[in-house]
Amino acid sequence: MNKPTVLIGHQLVDLLHQYGVDTVFGIPGVHTIELYRGLQQSTIRHITPRHEQGAGFMADGYARATGKVGVCLCITGPGMTNMATPMGQAFADSIPMLVISSVNPTDTLGLGMGRLHELKNQQQMMSGVCAFSHTLLSINELPDVMARAFAVFASARPRPVHIEIPTNLMSTGITKTTPKKCGLPSKPGPDAGVIAQIVQRLSQSKKGALLVGGGCINAEDALQGFVKLTGMPTCLTINARGLLPPEHPLLLDGVQTTTEFRNYISQCDICIAIGTELGETDYDFYSEGPLVHGGDLIRIDIDPAQLHTNGIASIGLLSDAGLALSALCHAIEKNNNITKQSDAASTVSAINQAMRHKFSQATTQYETLLNEITSADPHTIIVGDSTKPIYHANFMHRAPRPRHWFNSATGYGTLGYALPAAIGAKLGKSDATVVAIAGDGGFQFTLNELMVASQNGVTLAIIVWNNHGYKEINDFMVNNNIDSVGVDIQGPNLALLAKSMQAHYAKAQALSDISTHLKTLTKLTGPLIIEYVPSEDA
Repeated sequence: MNKPTVLIGHQLVDLLHQYGVDTVFGIPGVHTIELYRGLQQSTIRHITPRHEQGAGFMADGYARATGKVGVCLCITGPGMTNMATPMGQAFADSIPMLVISSVNPTDTLGLGMGRLHELKNQQQMMSGVCAFSHTLLSINELPDVMARAFAVFASARPRPVHIEIPTNLMSTGITKTTPKKCGLPSKPGPDAGVIAQIVQRLSQSKKGALLVGGGCINAEDALQGFVKLTGMPTCLTINARGLLPPEHPLLLDGVQTTTEFRNYISQCDICIAIGTELGETDYDFYSEGPLVHGGDLIRIDIDPAQLHTNGIASIGLLSDAGLALSALCHAIEKNNNITKQSDAASTVSAINQAMRHKFSQATTQYETLLNEITSADPHTIIVGDSTKPIYHANFMHRAPRPRHWFNSATGYGTLGYALPAAIGAKLGKSDATVVAIAGDGGFQFTLNELMVASQNGVTLAIIVWNNHGYKEINDFMVNNNIDSVGVDIQGPNLALLAKSMQAHYAKAQALSDISTHLKTLTKLTGPLIIEYVPSEDA
């Protein structure tokens, strides 16, 4: 008796179920309709963005807010070139994203035959923005490749993964077997000997600094325990915000590129960098050159390539951050020979105050904006674009918890991120208040995704900081004696735009109106645009 057969779309849905996927983002196309076979009968929610870039940003925001994998379905060719930008942002920020796409038939690949959606080499193009890109050559490979993808998400640096399925394989029937979910590998743990070396070095330290990156996002308790035991001044990268509570006395504010912090770290006898690549947008925002530390540099990272990037380590430990920090805490408690830095709190306070004094009076409006948002709900998830309020808030804002502050003004630095990423975050965290912040320029990159929020009843706010152009770039031009060209752009009437897209609209005449408008979210169904026009920008 012949066994029943199933097409690859059914197997894909089965696999996604088994790996705990509950939401996928994608735009069906002629090359991908077979991937949708069985999706309607499943419990997996499908969200249709208005552009593949929106799909990628939604998956990114979903992943950052929930800690789960963001999944996209994407067509061959133009779909993948559109998807490359959000994958680039996710790659730079170590965000788990699974992109499953179609590709032309196997017997046509690389031949330049002018096929629909044809690229010279789609797999090679996508390899630059993902942990790996794989082309299925047999339908039987899918379970193994999916297992490999989720192994990366579970136990390595969690960057995007791309799996492409040739269209000629999609209509081939296979013998139906229930795919068995592979046991996910454990995260790499620390070497006991290296832990002992680090503790020994800590016992000799008089002055140190702790640099914490997004690789610690799941290590909140262990990190706080380590800071308590060592008493070290601690700075959090943009992707690590919230790992220490806002009121913590050893929390250094913002992007650590100020003269005062650089002077301090150059005098340290030890610097411990955990889960951070020591990248430019966190440690060299003013382009002063690489961070120069004093004494020993200890690097702890799940990615071996990062142990000697942007700073050669005296001691390098390949490990998951949480496991390493837990091991260090245990070893320190047993050692009982670590003296806390006595002047750490006063040092942190002095550095923070010095940084605040460097900002002009005009920048206080950005802090007021953030204060208005958090006064409406202190636990708001704030999603930012590359825009002036976010640039400044990356210095000053203290998130209440991890996964409550993320933006595209770091790493890859794309525009148009905030709105779709906020939609993804809200879909993943339906009970949370979610607020996006974008300039009028960046908002226009992806404002079409507003309709997705309206159609799906996604209630969130997007604050449009409307300074009528690309103001940050204009300032760079002026400061470099370049005539302003291409930066004065006209935007839509936001009130009419909201009405046409079945969204709500409010005009904030003053920043003090922001919290009032945000408090109406509990009574709304769908998105709210809040427009604010500043009288000046810093």
